[in-house]
Amino acid sequence: MEHAPTWLTHSFIYLAAAVIVVPLGKALGLGAIIGYLAAGIAIGPWGLGLISNVEDILHFAEFGVVLMLFLVGLELEPRRLWSLRRPIFGWGSAQVLVCTAALMGLALACGVGWRVALVGALGLALSSTAIVLQVLGERHLLPTSSGQAGFSILLFQDVAAIPILALLPLLGGVAHQAGGATATALEAAKIVGVIGAIVLGGRLLLRPLLRWIARSRTPEIFTAASLLLVVGIAALMQSVGLSMALGAFLAGVLLAESEYRRELETDIEPFKGLLLGLFFIAVGMSIDFGVLMRSPWQMAAILLGFMAVKLLVIALLSRAMGLPYQERPVFTLLLAQGGEFAFVVFQAASGAHVFSGETASLLIGAVALSMLLSPLLLVALDRWVLPRYRRDGRPVLAEISEQQDAPVVLAGFGRYGQIIGRLLLAEGVTATVLDHDAEMVEAARKFGYTVFYGDATRLDLLRIAGAAQAKILVVAVDDIDQSLAIVDLAREHFSHLQIVARARDVTHWNALRERGVMRVQRELFESSLLSARTVLELLGRPADAALHSADRFRQHNLALFEAMYPHHQDRAKVIAAVKQGRQQLEAQMAREREEARAALAAPTPTPTPTDGPAHRI
Repeated sequence: MEHAPTWLTHSFIYLAAAVIVVPLGKALGLGAIIGYLAAGIAIGPWGLGLISNVEDILHFAEFGVVLMLFLVGLELEPRRLWSLRRPIFGWGSAQVLVCTAALMGLALACGVGWRVALVGALGLALSSTAIVLQVLGERHLLPTSSGQAGFSILLFQDVAAIPILALLPLLGGVAHQAGGATATALEAAKIVGVIGAIVLGGRLLLRPLLRWIARSRTPEIFTAASLLLVVGIAALMQSVGLSMALGAFLAGVLLAESEYRRELETDIEPFKGLLLGLFFIAVGMSIDFGVLMRSPWQMAAILLGFMAVKLLVIALLSRAMGLPYQERPVFTLLLAQGGEFAFVVFQAASGAHVFSGETASLLIGAVALSMLLSPLLLVALDRWVLPRYRRDGRPVLAEISEQQDAPVVLAGFGRYGQIIGRLLLAEGVTATVLDHDAEMVEAARKFGYTVFYGDATRLDLLRIAGAAQAKILVVAVDDIDQSLAIVDLAREHFSHLQIVARARDVTHWNALRERGVMRVQRELFESSLLSARTVLELLGRPADAALHSADRFRQHNLALFEAMYPHHQDRAKVIAAVKQGRQQLEAQMAREREEARAALAAPTPTPTPTDGPAHRI
């Protein structure tokens, strides 16, 4: 009987391990990440020994991190990324430098040589992008202040890994040959050239290319093009020694304003999930229990020592950053673990003769064990610490648990939702109000409003809030992804609900309309019109004329939106329609102004005898 190919056998083993162990981990309340790590340990060299080529699998599985960073980049428009420049280079550099200094100081105090101490500290200062972003996403923490801070620090770490790797040959005593300066200059030029090509290509070529592919109306080709895009950029970055994940993130940012952003996310998300799972399995397989058994106390000292130092430094940093009190424990614990890039740093350091292979194995084992330990500590944090945690002497809020039956469910009680809720209350209309910001809920309760703490993107909480019995769902959350997720849940499980939604911008408006939501209001539209009326009146325009101009603009704008909606994914048509509509509106309002001036300038007719009082009677 012919044997199955090796790749087919390995694929079967990976899938079988994941399918068996991950649901078991979830059922035990340990989470998917621990399930993947446990599956890797079970099938790896120190478990059942079903897989041996761990390094090759780890290199391939790192592509899951690349896809994840691409999807994160798609959520960040260039303007938003620019607004994060200070936390990225400020708090990010502070975390890396302070953790490195503290860890190096501890190593030197223990008698470790300065080269080994420096490289070990630099590698251990890095955190796991894969685990941190996965957990933040699962807990809906990315839009929060701690989520944004964690993302900024991780992004800086990806950038910092480049000079760390460049430093290793110098520390290893590798002498520069003749022409070394020229070679360095050429390498720098290649790096600048590749980054410039990605930026210019993203601006000038990617959108037209995706538009051309989309016109073929072949979904599988668009999926192939999406993967080709990420693979190609990752290969370009790797060819010049840069982080593949950083290049994919940059590509995602450049496409964040593209009309194909959602389609790219939909196509790549399944591959990202599978490859991230494979990555965690590979990390579990890479734990060298042989080193652990040979030097158990030394391994324990490294693991507990570096995690304790990072916990202390990051806890102090989170306080200096002013993060909300209740978000600090999860933020601190997630960043205290080692990161996947440490594997690359320690392997390269061993190759550059900075330290021995045994030392590299110890450090890599400590990092892998920290990645296994952190999710377990997170489970303990959730079960025994956070329920008793106090924020300024107050307990963490409990989620909505009592069944509600109000005719209106209001999701979001921020600056937009408060106006809706207050008007409904004044009219005697009862509404079940949900908000997942604990500070907002407590502040609203102080003013006498009944607001429940809960995340409306969760189906179970929507059911408890009474969505099955309610007539109307008001989606007033400010986060676009959460807004669309709530609408999708309502459409799938509560199709009877009439949905009234808030749109942040035109893209959000179109996404809601695509989901069949017809009652959509842009959050700044009416207030902006009122301000424009005020400006016209201050310039001397009569109040009724200013009101007429605002009404005419409103009618024209809404009609233009409806006309553009069928073509909103065709950027050229949208731009042409907007320009034409603006010209038509300006011409029409100019004609009306001229007609009004002509009417005012016309002479008053002289009264005739028949115009006297007797005639009028």
